[in-house]
Amino acid sequence: MQEVRTDCLVLGGGIAGLTFAIKMADRGHAVTVLAKETLLDCATNYAQGGIAAVFSDEDSFEAHIADTLEAGAGLCNRAIVELCVQAGPPLVRELIALGVQFSKDEHSDRYDLTREGGHSARRVLHAGDITGQEILRALLAAARARPNLQLVEQRVAVDLLTRRRFGRGAAAAGPGGPGSPADSCLGAYVLASPGGEVATYRARVTVLATGGGGKAYLYTSNPDTASGDGVAMAYRAGLPIANMEFFQFHPTVLYHPYAKSFLISEALRGEGAILRRMDGYPFARDYDPRAELAPRDIVARGIDAEMKRTGDDHVCLDLTQLDPAFVVKRFPNIHAKCMSFGIDMRERPIPVVPAAHYMCGGVPTDRHGATGVNGLYAVGEVACTGLHGANRLASNSLLEGLVFADQAARHAHEFLAAGGAGEDAAVAAWDPGRATDSDEAVVVSHNWDEIRRFMWNYVGIVRSDKRLQRARRRIEGLQAEIHEYYWRSRVTKGLVELRNLALLANMIVESAIRRRESRGLHFTRSCPQRDDTLWARDTLVRRGEPGMFDG
Repeated sequence: MQEVRTDCLVLGGGIAGLTFAIKMADRGHAVTVLAKETLLDCATNYAQGGIAAVFSDEDSFEAHIADTLEAGAGLCNRAIVELCVQAGPPLVRELIALGVQFSKDEHSDRYDLTREGGHSARRVLHAGDITGQEILRALLAAARARPNLQLVEQRVAVDLLTRRRFGRGAAAAGPGGPGSPADSCLGAYVLASPGGEVATYRARVTVLATGGGGKAYLYTSNPDTASGDGVAMAYRAGLPIANMEFFQFHPTVLYHPYAKSFLISEALRGEGAILRRMDGYPFARDYDPRAELAPRDIVARGIDAEMKRTGDDHVCLDLTQLDPAFVVKRFPNIHAKCMSFGIDMRERPIPVVPAAHYMCGGVPTDRHGATGVNGLYAVGEVACTGLHGANRLASNSLLEGLVFADQAARHAHEFLAAGGAGEDAAVAAWDPGRATDSDEAVVVSHNWDEIRRFMWNYVGIVRSDKRLQRARRRIEGLQAEIHEYYWRSRVTKGLVELRNLALLANMIVESAIRRRESRGLHFTRSCPQRDDTLWARDTLVRRGEPGMFDG
């Protein structure tokens, strides 16, 4: 079996993973970035709206902090919010120095700042309506220019290598994550070929930058790679996972049988688009005085309620009152996509529905992106930093990935200077045991489909005790079946993802059952009120606890 050694192993190549990799390469370390599919198959490349940062004299750090705390519904870590907001502008300028071309006002040299839901000012920098694509372009160019940074596609992380896994004892002394780490990460097992070969990647520092898990739901704006791999691997390595009940549903995804959940950016509402029922009634203000610019949880629940009340398949997002030339110039990618489906948004409203969009929970980290396992960092959507709380403020996700990749790189450089992790520890090569090639691949596709359907129906925008208990029973049975199938079959990409998706669903369901209130993105009819007396705290799930799978 192949063994690869590197200073830094980065699992995932979006804004967080690439920023960390570039900064560590610039500090002289050997870095290997692994992408599950191609380097373009990541959530960053899908991001349309922009990146939130204080760039205007009419804005302030205090206002951005206040908006983030308000959206987070009492669960944000204020110190983390302050760090992220204040560190944002200089790091965005670093992106600009790398070649990112953000849109500018046509009448001046100033950046064209837009406003999105929950923001009290125009503070979202964008590159037309393909912001993530432009950021990824510049980061990939910078990464490829560094000879000590290797980018590898078609590599699927299977599990983390830890000292404890191999009975090597506690970690060596060094700057660890939150608490006192009793373990250290030595790298990862990685599926290196479609034929089932699993390579051992040894690293002194390992970074989870694997993104989210929207593929746990039937309808999602996420890329197909978003199967919760990072949180699943961290959970199996013994780490707690936080706040998985808070899964954000983007209010507006294109409703069309062939659109595959194409995202309709919140920036359209920021520029004046109006949400209407199919009969033309503008309903958003019935749910919040901020109407279309309310935070995403409120807007998504309002759409869901209208669809359930009327029986309609979708609602409408109307831009026909705006200048047609402005619409095409400001949103060229969305306009072209809609036109490809016969929808001219200059002349008629866009049919939209909510879809699973962003995982606000994840692997708990400190302000440096460090986890409770020495040498293991988590950055981007896979991490629970304390920035988002119970609901992410629009366009704070690219900001978080940028800021905490920078924080993690600073900390990891010190960690490597102190010795790093894994150089003195022996690890076993992957042992397939008696596993054989599967002749029942239908098991993977069938179970994946079942998970996504019951998660959408029972653990979606609006929940209840009855629905959550139904979901718990479904996932218990499926996990036992998947566990047995996993250990008797050679690993494949689909099987690895299915195993992780089932565990992700288990985490979301159990976290939702435990939170006996409604807050932010978690709304349950069984406990519709917010309870700050008992529940102004994180929800943590751990391996071996009642209700949690231990296989």
